[in-house]
Amino acid sequence: MKTIKLSVLVSALFLIAGFSANAQDANIILKKMDDVMYSPKDMSGKTKIILIDKAGKQKIREATIIQKGTDKRIFRFTAPSSQAGIAVLSLPNDVMYLYMPAFGKERRIASHVKNTKFAGTDFTYDDMEAKPNSEKYTPKLLKTEANAYVLELKPKSVKSEYSKVIMKVHKTHFYPISAEFYDKGNNKVKEGKSVYKKIGKYWNAQEMTMTDLKKKHTTKMIMSNVKYDAGLTDDEFTVRKLKQAF
Repeated sequence: MKTIKLSVLVSALFLIAGFSANAQDANIILKKMDDVMYSPKDMSGKTKIILIDKAGKQKIREATIIQKGTDKRIFRFTAPSSQAGIAVLSLPNDVMYLYMPAFGKERRIASHVKNTKFAGTDFTYDDMEAKPNSEKYTPKLLKTEANAYVLELKPKSVKSEYSKVIMKVHKTHFYPISAEFYDKGNNKVKEGKSVYKKIGKYWNAQEMTMTDLKKKHTTKMIMSNVKYDAGLTDDEFTVRKLKQAF
């Protein structure tokens, strides 16, 4: 009887140790991915946005983006004229502002609105927020593939529209390769893919694609003119600057 109890105890300890190692590995992988995505002191660039409907019809938009550290970002449309000037400012502590030139003033984005789509794209305000993934999700390592780690990410916020995100992270360079987004009913609702290219010492998300599976609508963002570590100051990330063109 003592032998059986000891065997059960040993097995339980191995299971606990295995779970702990898995959780630790997942956290390390997610943290390394954040380090890759947010390693520059600052970044600026231009973005071409291609909206593709289920019939294959395309609409083209253009935008600029500046970012500092892990929690400051301004994304601003520059074309077409109907969209020019629309901008989002992301700040620390989950603070976001939206500026609409037609109204001439900014408004703070409430937390429950962050799950809605941004300016007709397939990216939500939450997707556009400058915030490390390790702060947004609790990770679990599902499996290891030839060139990628597969993580299950559970949102830490109960206000998230997602029940989980299944993300593939490059095994060597630790940038995100793809992501599958599941709603509260555990249905896959969106798919995202990224293509990274190294610019100097940093990995840059050269192309990002997000597809709404229900509406069969896709948004593709293509980055260009990317510059790193230009010395952007905190003064560039204010509500006053939000209302000014770059």
